[in-house]
Amino acid sequence: MTGPGAGTGARPGQRAGARPRVPSPAGRAPGAGGGAPRLTVRARRIALLVLVALTVLLGGGTWVVYGSPWLRADTVSVRGAGALTGAQITRAAAVPLGGALVSVDTGAVRKRLLKALPRLKDARVHRSWPHTVRIDVTEREPSAVLKSGGKFVEVDREGVRFATVDRRPTGVPLLELTPDQTASFRHFGTKRLLQAAITVAGRLPDSLAGHATAIKVRSYDAVTIELTGGKDVMWGSQDDSATKAQVLTALMKAEPDATHYDVSAPTAPAASGS
Repeated sequence: MTGPGAGTGARPGQRAGARPRVPSPAGRAPGAGGGAPRLTVRARRIALLVLVALTVLLGGGTWVVYGSPWLRADTVSVRGAGALTGAQITRAAAVPLGGALVSVDTGAVRKRLLKALPRLKDARVHRSWPHTVRIDVTEREPSAVLKSGGKFVEVDREGVRFATVDRRPTGVPLLELTPDQTASFRHFGTKRLLQAAITVAGRLPDSLAGHATAIKVRSYDAVTIELTGGKDVMWGSQDDSATKAQVLTALMKAEPDATHYDVSAPTAPAASGS
């Protein structure tokens, strides 16, 4: 004999016809949704205000840098000029004034300077806030001059011919080619011999600064340096010029009264005359 509720699958104590209760998963409050928590209205407002503030700051900063009169390029400052004047450098730089300082292309300014003024060995261009473009220049120094008609061509120690001047610079030796028409001259030619003289001029020791009056080239291995006071130096070829410069400095200290020095063979230097 079956009792009430038999065959219904109801648990003891459960009313017949009642739907079984499914337990909630552990850790989840009844009625809680399965998605991520939504921002409250207050949090959304704060986020919106922060976004607006950042936009205003970014826009304002951009305007200050690019559009305001406070950071405009108004002046050009030049440092390091010697033979060149500040006006020459400023004119060659062609810095666009009146616009935003940050917009000045410093690399382009440098290229214009080095192209327009061969006397410049280097130029550095900087923005100096709030209104100035600063240009620092390094000029080439002549180590020798070549006579060209009634003028003089300045040559630096790297062999760069960078300027033609009316007057010979004081204390700078004159390069003179006095070829002896030997096989050496015919082989090397005027251009190579002249380059050899320029190399020697660029390697002269500091002790001869202002004392070398001429560098004469008779052949590739016969370069002679004339000094003030009737002295001269047989240098030989341009080879081993750095060593020859050191040897000559020591030789002149050891024999200060000599009038002729020979460092053509730097391992066996000689001095004579008095």
